[in-house]
Amino acid sequence: MGIFETIIISIIEGLTEFLPVSSTGHMILASSAMGIHEDEFVKTFEIAIQLGAILAIALMYIKRFLQGIDIYIKLSIAFFPTAVVGFLAYDFIKAYLFNPYVVSISLVVGGIILILIDKKVVNEKSKIESPEAIPYKNAFYIGVIQCLSMIPGTSRAAATIIGGVFNGFNKKQATEFSFLLAVPTMFAATSYDLLKTPVDFSSYQLFLLAIGLVIAFISAWFAVKIFLKIVEKYGFKHFGYYRIFIGIVFLIFMGLMK
Repeated sequence: MGIFETIIISIIEGLTEFLPVSSTGHMILASSAMGIHEDEFVKTFEIAIQLGAILAIALMYIKRFLQGIDIYIKLSIAFFPTAVVGFLAYDFIKAYLFNPYVVSISLVVGGIILILIDKKVVNEKSKIESPEAIPYKNAFYIGVIQCLSMIPGTSRAAATIIGGVFNGFNKKQATEFSFLLAVPTMFAATSYDLLKTPVDFSSYQLFLLAIGLVIAFISAWFAVKIFLKIVEKYGFKHFGYYRIFIGIVFLIFMGLMK
């Protein structure tokens, strides 16, 4: 993997990590399209650059995280189901689900659900004042739904946004809670992945990793700001259409490549 591929993959990670379109799915599909060989460094690189995106969210919402301990308790409750299922199913998921076919199908299915969810919240008022005011049991329910995001192509953001809508949030609140929950979830998942796949980096690989982290941070920062404005004005349906389109295109592409 060279500098060009590094830049493309890092931009994709930053732009898609907090959108309901699956960053992992897009990186798998992009790597496949560019012919990138999935060696140990590439796998580790795709995991490690998520730290840049995590840092972007942590800094953007630093005031929320400094408001008190209650938000940490609720995020911990929401994170717990994912931690348990992720630990137990890690090897199975990595061995059998990380392929373009699973990603493409998950993109299409998730897209259909997002379109249906968008119709549900068009005229609905929020039953909860703010993401921080979510009851503990509802935080747990969102965490259970987040477990679906372990299927590549599903999207952690999509799963938690869908969970938020079903648990009383409006569009903006569901999106913001998804952002907040991303910090502990992604940090834990990324750290665990890195521990499971240790790699001795060359100086050139460290250089590529540094570039990737910076680009992922910058692109994630702008993506989140734009995403919130789009959600408030247009909802989720356009992301659903996009997912369906990309999923079908890659299914056709992979069929032609056989």
